[in-house]
Amino acid sequence: MIRMILAEDQHVIREALVTLLTLEPDIEVVEAVESGDAAVSAALVHRPDVAVLDIDMPGTIDGLTAAGELRSRLPGCRTLMLTGHGKPGHLRRALDSQVDGFMLKTASPDELTSAIRKVARGERVLDPSLAITAWNLADNPLTPREADVLRLVAAGAEATEIAGRLFLSAGTVRNYITAIVTKLNARNRTDAVRIAAEAGWI
Repeated sequence: MIRMILAEDQHVIREALVTLLTLEPDIEVVEAVESGDAAVSAALVHRPDVAVLDIDMPGTIDGLTAAGELRSRLPGCRTLMLTGHGKPGHLRRALDSQVDGFMLKTASPDELTSAIRKVARGERVLDPSLAITAWNLADNPLTPREADVLRLVAAGAEATEIAGRLFLSAGTVRNYITAIVTKLNARNRTDAVRIAAEAGWI
């Protein structure tokens, strides 16, 4: 019997998935919760074989952060991520986090239950429609320092504030921003933030 927890913030989807999975003779949903925080707490109590986690959830931690927590605190629990859209940034974060599976919510019930069984056996699973996206993920062109600068730009910080926080001169920060915009072939710093965020680089 595969013991699993489910974390999905949309009540209707969560209940529908529980109903669907309860019909499977070899899968037991030991708890269904609505946030990443609750998923970690539930997993530590129930010690499931698999945690099926929505990527975007309210609370202090999202699904991918919850997966990372489970990986460090409960290594025997496999993680299968669910998402409504296959954004490259989400996929990159999932692969970097070494989750065991990544499926779209548009998957059929058979595909989802098959993915849960495979993940429980220790296999890695990637939704077939995301395979090309995974193959085409570009390498991050930003240096770690450039990524730090761009994260602060994304948070609304100006060059002088970024300089103070990163112990740089304002001129150096402006040079970093110019280099970032050029590397990403962006129109301006706002466009650079969008490009980098969508690609999962910041």
